[in-house]
Amino acid sequence: MFGDKIETPRELFTHKLGAALTMEQKVLGMLAELEQATQRAELKEKFRHHAGETRQQIQNLEQAFRAIGAEVDDKPCPAIEGLEKEGQTLIKQTDEQLVDVVVLGAAAETEHHEIAVYDSLIGQAEALGEQDVVALLQENLEIEEHTLQEVEKAAQQIVPQVLTATA
Repeated sequence: MFGDKIETPRELFTHKLGAALTMEQKVLGMLAELEQATQRAELKEKFRHHAGETRQQIQNLEQAFRAIGAEVDDKPCPAIEGLEKEGQTLIKQTDEQLVDVVVLGAAAETEHHEIAVYDSLIGQAEALGEQDVVALLQENLEIEEHTLQEVEKAAQQIVPQVLTATA
């Protein structure tokens, strides 16, 4: 973007689509890190499952580029880089018995960000009349919303156990 001025709604949409692609690629790596860091087998399985979904989301984004006749082009996504750095730092600083609390918090924060990104992209795609793209983005949004529900459900069970055991 440095030097390249975004001048049209389609350029803005394509740029944001590229940032979403970078976001999902980064999330794929983050999921592997969270899986490794977590203490519980059920959380490891949830992260592995969501990694498979994330691969599908990447394919959906690549298909969205093709649907609008644009080359697949990832763009910077500083927000996801910040979430990744914060999570990595906190995991390193946290006692092992509290790591699952950190991991669940990081997962929830990431899902909220992804949901916001897809909400925005869907609105832009609708305004541009790109219904095929709306369907792809809606599929990604539904995956994120479901994942957030799973993370919240796990947090309701695990966080009180961990915090009362370590208090």
